[in-house]
Amino acid sequence: MSAKTRTKKAATISKEEREELLEMYRQMVLIRHFEQHCDKAYRQDKIGGYLHLYIGEEAVAVGFISQLQPQDRVLGHYRDHGYVLALGSDPRKVMAELYGKVTGLCRGKSGSMHFYDKAHNFLGGYAIVGGVIGIATGVAFAQKYENTGGITLCFFGDGAMNAGLLHECLNMAGLWKLPVVYIVENNKYAMGTPVELHSAVTNLAHRASVYGFPSVQIDGMDVLKVREAAREIIAHVRTHQEPYFVEAITYRYVGHGAADITDPGSYRTREEIEEWRKRDPIATLHRYLIENGICTKEELEAIDQQAQRVVEEAARFADESPDPPLEELWQHVFMD
Repeated sequence: MSAKTRTKKAATISKEEREELLEMYRQMVLIRHFEQHCDKAYRQDKIGGYLHLYIGEEAVAVGFISQLQPQDRVLGHYRDHGYVLALGSDPRKVMAELYGKVTGLCRGKSGSMHFYDKAHNFLGGYAIVGGVIGIATGVAFAQKYENTGGITLCFFGDGAMNAGLLHECLNMAGLWKLPVVYIVENNKYAMGTPVELHSAVTNLAHRASVYGFPSVQIDGMDVLKVREAAREIIAHVRTHQEPYFVEAITYRYVGHGAADITDPGSYRTREEIEEWRKRDPIATLHRYLIENGICTKEELEAIDQQAQRVVEEAARFADESPDPPLEELWQHVFMD
């Protein structure tokens, strides 16, 4: 692309559009650096319990969340760090929660898999495979019942496609016309089983198409394509007050969780991982911004450096925060 063409492309983009593109880049870079630090911190025994990272899948969360309004709600699975960061949660509180500190989002009680941030409309990450789907369907029911005008985003992995609860909820949502977007992040392997070995129909969007509402498969590695699809899908759900099912084809560069987080294991090859890295969502957006003259390489480097500083500050805050006091055991416990 010539310099003249790049200048022309940049000139057609409004100030608001440019800022939205840069904000998506900021969020994806922040999530990437945050997760890379979490990988290191886990191996230093600073993060307890289990850990699932979002490295490689950033475009799905950022693309969809960029199109939300204040009355909307988001729920996710146990790979949930990216959602809260994209929604605007304080990275210091997010890191402190992972470190089990009282200054965390949930006062150190949720760990990695059960984040909750009502102030930023995140109603929970859930550790049970497919468990979030029933709760998200209930949230969408409440939105319709109370006529809030809001919609619910429900994120889950391809391993949840065989959960009975999923199909019960898709049926109910289709029957009751609930304002919910079901988003399966198909990273090909669930925990470690290729989708071809756990689903008789490998097009997961097609599997969901029998419940009486639209379904679509999208490229989850390109945030611009995700954003474009999200804009149309969310507008459709608001206007028609009916569900939508999305299969986002994506890929995690690390393992499923703490047990194989750096080793791809026996179920995939390093060559495959490297091929997917050529489609890295951050690198793809970086090229688009530079090649179209929307910003300079120096501007993007500054964004990257700022994200690193934010993560370093979050880690410092978490390190220096106190553990929960003993009496915290009795707080937020409900009994009949």
